[in-house]
Amino acid sequence: MGSNQSWVTEFVLVGFQLSAEMEVLLFWIFSLLYIFSLLANGVILGLIRLDLRLHTPMYFFLSHLAVIDMSYASNNVPKMLVNLVNQKRTISFVPCVMQTFLYLGFAATECLVLVVMSYDRYVAICHPLQYTVIMSWRLCTVLAVTSWSCGFFLSLVHAILLLRLPFCGPRKVNHLFCEILSVLKLACADTRLNQMVIFAACMFVLVVPLCLMLVSYMCILWAILKIQSKQGRRKAFSTCSSHLCVVGLFFGIAMLVYMVPDSNQREELEKILSLFHSLFNPMLNPLIYSLRNAQMKASLYRVLQKKTM
Repeated sequence: MGSNQSWVTEFVLVGFQLSAEMEVLLFWIFSLLYIFSLLANGVILGLIRLDLRLHTPMYFFLSHLAVIDMSYASNNVPKMLVNLVNQKRTISFVPCVMQTFLYLGFAATECLVLVVMSYDRYVAICHPLQYTVIMSWRLCTVLAVTSWSCGFFLSLVHAILLLRLPFCGPRKVNHLFCEILSVLKLACADTRLNQMVIFAACMFVLVVPLCLMLVSYMCILWAILKIQSKQGRRKAFSTCSSHLCVVGLFFGIAMLVYMVPDSNQREELEKILSLFHSLFNPMLNPLIYSLRNAQMKASLYRVLQKKTM
């Protein structure tokens, strides 16, 4: 890590400035939401594993999204819960960098998986006759591996650039966890290179994918409008609207945090948005896909029927 970085051996996570009673209340609320998030995503993984009808490319990528959401939440939320009931809110330098690395890795991978899912919907609706040929299991595996590899490669670049910086104090991270922009503010050196790489990465995993998804959904909308039957249009809209809800939540918040110019007034807002990303988004994704997806509901009903027989 270098001799300069030994100047600061641990950071203090400031978190929310609340009363002790409010922090205890939030501890129980966030704990319940975190457990529910793990259970909901676990149910989706279980249904996809058990029901052969769900062994399709769409649900293959949905299972990856569920794994990412569970990992994403587990990287940040447990430490945040401990800090809500513990006055000593320190985190050592290496765990802090590791938390940043995993946070960025899972976030970038989720962006790329969402793009792949939109491509899957594009092929399914715009080229239904060629769907099984185009979306072969080999291509699905390549797309999934590429998404994970690119996401964590970008995260590794950020981590390496962060490790080269000297941290000589202050050591208070004004955030709920070791979020990269908040940690960079504590560096005792020029962070312009880090900022440029973050901006370039945002273009790669946020702006470009969002543009690709907008183009694909314009094609999808045009194809849906040409479907003759009302039932066919309703089914197509149902599967696409679920994905659009998830995309809107994830990309909207990420672009607000990383692409809007920084200011002191935005620090508390960024904490709330990051909390939404880490806790609420992993909980909402399975709800959106299960409540708006007839196949998922039918699969859950069949599994519950087998259990009661």
